[in-house]
Amino acid sequence: MTLRYTPEHEWIRVDGDIATVGITHHAQDALGDVVFVELPEVGKSLQQKDVAGVVESVKAAADVYAPVSGEVVEVNEALRADPSLANSDPLGAGWFFKVRLSNPSELDSLLDEAAYQQIAH
Repeated sequence: MTLRYTPEHEWIRVDGDIATVGITHHAQDALGDVVFVELPEVGKSLQQKDVAGVVESVKAAADVYAPVSGEVVEVNEALRADPSLANSDPLGAGWFFKVRLSNPSELDSLLDEAAYQQIAH
C-alpha cells in the first residue's frame, strides 16, 4: 500500500475505502517524547484539513489534521494507553485513527514520498 503525506506531517495509508492516519517520523522527531494523544470519536465526520486530534509531547502540543474527508471508524486505543508508540513506531503501531473515505479524489491533493521528503528536510 502506498503512503501519502500532508504538508502538516500526517501520513495516510488507504486500503479499499478505509484510510489509516498517523504522524510521520519527521513530526514525532520534531515533537520529542509524546506523552498524550487526543483522538477523534468513532462516528465523527471529518472534512479534509479539520483538526482531528492533538498530540502532546514534553516540548509542545500540535494538532493532528484529517488528510481526507470521511467518517472515523476506529481509533487506536493502544496509542491512547501508550502514547510513546507515536515515537517508537509512527508508521505502524503508532497510528492514530481510521476513516472511511467520503471523497477519494482528495487523495490526489496529497504528497507522495519524494514530494514529502523535500518539505520534511
